[in-house]
This record gives sequence, structure tokens and C-alpha cells, in this order.
Amino acid sequence: MSHATEDQNRRLLRARDAMDRTYAQPLDVATLARTAYMSEAHFIRTFRQTFSETPHRYLQRRRVERAMFLLRQTDRSVTEVCLDVGFISLGTFSRTFREIVGESPSAYRKRSGPTEAVPSCFTRAWTRPSSFGEAGAPPPV
Repeated sequence: MSHATEDQNRRLLRARDAMDRTYAQPLDVATLARTAYMSEAHFIRTFRQTFSETPHRYLQRRRVERAMFLLRQTDRSVTEVCLDVGFISLGTFSRTFREIVGESPSAYRKRSGPTEAVPSCFTRAWTRPSSFGEAGAPPPV
């Protein structure tokens, strides 16, 4: 791997780490691209090539993962969870949650009660939404 590729990957990881840390705050592509020292178009293109999903979809998935945890482990309403993880619209949150998880937030909560008897690392791995779409197949290369 060339030095330029390593440097680009490091900058992309810096932006992805920023998304992981501040997922609940308003984030836009321009800010993330500046974090990676890239233009917006180049950032979106290289992020997708590197991580097999766009920065926007990655951020949505991270927010939904956190919402899944909050729905399982707290008594907060779906609306509170929606706002806690960074969505500003309950409709967008519910639609995105259903696209990624395959069921509504309320249905997920009913089906997935607290999992205290199982180590959290297993719960996270088992309940992590796939970034490969509904069929579970990896994205085309």
C-alpha cells in the first residue's frame, strides 16, 4: 500500500471516528470533509469506496445502533430516543430504523427486552444492523 493511500485511509478514519463520537450532534458532509482534508465530492466518493457505504448512511446506521440500545435498555419514549441519537424528525427516524433493522422502533422494543444475562459484546455483535442491505449480500465491488 502506498504512502498516499495510507494517508488517505488515516484521514477517512479520522472523519469516521468523529462521526462515532458526535453521532447525536448535527453533522454535515462539509464538516466531515474538512476533518479528512478533502473536498466534499472526493470525501463522499472515497468514503464509499473504502467503507462500502456513504458517510450519510454510515451516520444513520450508527444512530440507529445507538437507538437500538436505548430502546432495549431504557424506558424512554421512541420520540425521546429519536432526539437523543440525533434525528430531528420522528418520521425520518422511524423510516430509517425500519429500513436498517427491518421493523419499527416500537416493534423492536417489544421483541427485544433487556439482555442483562448476556455479555454486552455479544449483544452488540448480534444486534448490529448489517450495512449490506436486506439480502445480507456484500455490496458489489
